[in-house]
Amino acid sequence: MNFRFSIISDPHVAVPHTLPDHTKRFHLVEVSILALEKVLSHLEQLNLDFLLLPGDLTQDGEVDNHDWLGKRLRSLPFPVFVVPGNHDVPSVNPTKAKIGLHQFPSYYGHCGYSSQQLYYTQEILPGVRIIGLNSNEFNEEGKQLGCLDEQQLTWLENLLPQVKDQLLLVMIHHNVIEHLPDQSHHELGKRYMLDNAPLLLKMLNSANCKLIFTGHLHVQDVAYHQGMYEITTGSLVSYPHPYRVIEVKRPFDGSLSLNITSHRVKSVPGWDNLEEISRLWLGERSFPFMVKLLTASPLGISLEEAEKLAPYLRYFWSDVAAGDAIFDFPNFPGEIRDYFQRFSAIKADGTVAKIDNQAILNL
Repeated sequence: MNFRFSIISDPHVAVPHTLPDHTKRFHLVEVSILALEKVLSHLEQLNLDFLLLPGDLTQDGEVDNHDWLGKRLRSLPFPVFVVPGNHDVPSVNPTKAKIGLHQFPSYYGHCGYSSQQLYYTQEILPGVRIIGLNSNEFNEEGKQLGCLDEQQLTWLENLLPQVKDQLLLVMIHHNVIEHLPDQSHHELGKRYMLDNAPLLLKMLNSANCKLIFTGHLHVQDVAYHQGMYEITTGSLVSYPHPYRVIEVKRPFDGSLSLNITSHRVKSVPGWDNLEEISRLWLGERSFPFMVKLLTASPLGISLEEAEKLAPYLRYFWSDVAAGDAIFDFPNFPGEIRDYFQRFSAIKADGTVAKIDNQAILNL
């Protein structure tokens, strides 16, 4: 059986009156609807079987943004499946302008949800099953966490033995497999990881799951761990404004291959050179972030030294976000140079593995 689907992640939809006015943000929310409309126009020509959106559908959970997007997705000629991101449900309880956690499914009843439950499963094609998970939880103080609650874990534990013979497509906002060096332990990277990722991986491995689709990190990256691929897709409102089209082929011999093609939104009305603008946008805001990265563990260098090196890293994060980058900073001290080389698209054996954007994965 062959089929084709697309992924758009972290579109951060913001209708005009909800646009944030702070200038330190890393993403260009101003182009959210323009970019999304351009992508949807392309996808409507491709005879897709379905579309995945792994979270951060809206800028900050605004009622008007969820309302706009829910209606827009309903008008598409193919099925759409979504899960909530941290921006979509910023608090447990609703406010006048923003939805609460448990209201999310009511806006996307046509996108996988059949009840007010925040997670779902559906056989979308014969032998192909989507599992949409909610990775947003709140502690007693109301702080937002990235984890699966006990009720959802119990539901998943009961479900997986019943569907393990199908091709499982698991979609969740937070990263389950590391996409950056030591991400689950780094003070800047771990907030993008699912807190109970090891438990989820163990459960999925027992069900022979091979594919996880995530967002949140705003980077193009394909990670591999113990037989599973996690495909995270960059944000539509951040450089390089990517989206993916994936063709799945299953020949008669029972093997399975994924042909991943990534596209970029290079311009939208009023932003003829969007790629250049957004790369500069990230570069101009990179200095404080790079200083934090340099002074944090494991490097832990002095603030004075970090401020000297940070300008050389002006476009480091934009290159990470684009995927498939090879890094070398020969003028850096040995330990620091080695650390940044670890972000390169190179396997443990030293060979180049550029699979973040265009790839054929054999499962």
